[in-house]
Amino acid sequence: MWVASDALLDALPDGVVVAGADGLVTHVNAVALQLVEYTGPDPVGRPLGEVLELQDLEGNDWFNCVLPYTGLAVRRRLVESSWHTASGTEVLATVALHRRAPAGSVDSVVVGLRDGRSRERVDLARSDLVATVAHELRSPLTGVKGFTSTLLSKWDRFTDSQKQLMLRTVDADADRLSRLIAELLDVARIDSGRLSLRKEPVDLAEAVRRQLEPLSAPGERTISVHGDESAVTWVDRDKFAQVVANLVENGLKHGDGDVDVTVLAADGGGAELVVDDHGRGIDTDIRPRIFTKFWKHGRGGGSGLGLYIVGGLVAAHDGVVRVEESPSGGARMRVMLPAGQPAGLD
Repeated sequence: MWVASDALLDALPDGVVVAGADGLVTHVNAVALQLVEYTGPDPVGRPLGEVLELQDLEGNDWFNCVLPYTGLAVRRRLVESSWHTASGTEVLATVALHRRAPAGSVDSVVVGLRDGRSRERVDLARSDLVATVAHELRSPLTGVKGFTSTLLSKWDRFTDSQKQLMLRTVDADADRLSRLIAELLDVARIDSGRLSLRKEPVDLAEAVRRQLEPLSAPGERTISVHGDESAVTWVDRDKFAQVVANLVENGLKHGDGDVDVTVLAADGGGAELVVDDHGRGIDTDIRPRIFTKFWKHGRGGGSGLGLYIVGGLVAAHDGVVRVEESPSGGARMRVMLPAGQPAGLD
């Protein structure tokens, strides 16, 4: 088997240990020795089990558990597993078993080692995700539980108008829960690549007006829509409506109540959706991060998933979304969509 030079192995960010068919170490880099806390004599020529003195949480030795030379003859690669040094430091080990013939004897063993702190960072990110989701779910659930408990225990003490007010609040909190669950499902589909689209030719200007009707009620908020009636593009109607709703709601939240929406036809049959708000805008140094999960900025609340979902939905349409500065100095969200017409329908 070809093996990289010692200089190249030492340049790798992860630890590497290579042993031959006789179980003796032939190559090892400095990172590996540091990770396993090896302080003995020259490791080259030493038994693999002596160089990798790692144990699991129950005190079992790595070599006797893995059995790289005497285990099942069909194994070629062992998935990453967690082990600990004598001082208790976690090390993640991956093993490749090279055989000259299928089910034959092991010709060489290559062990890759990583610092366990990398997994700790992943676990911390997952914990943050769970904490964020739990917080967002708890707020509306608290309202639902509080009002329903009050109504059940003191129904006769309230007037009809008071009951209606509390029921409307429960209904609004239930809608908020439904939206959050839908957002989490969309995030899961985007992350796993299972987001499906049902494309059809859509008049984008008309679709935008229809989507924004519930948000355009008289009040402090003003939503202006400017549409190019020739902007007909193949998109998933529901997913496009979700993009519009998320961008406009984000603009209303951060833009002092006024939002301008423009639909433009693009060359080649594509289209552009431009959403301008009149807020303070988004600094250029943080613009690359706004389409990440749980990104929040300014005084607005929310789950922090809206713009991440926008980015995923636009990417699923082979489009591009970017943030710019609006003419008023606020934020401009520009979505560029290709024609999207399926092949064979020219």
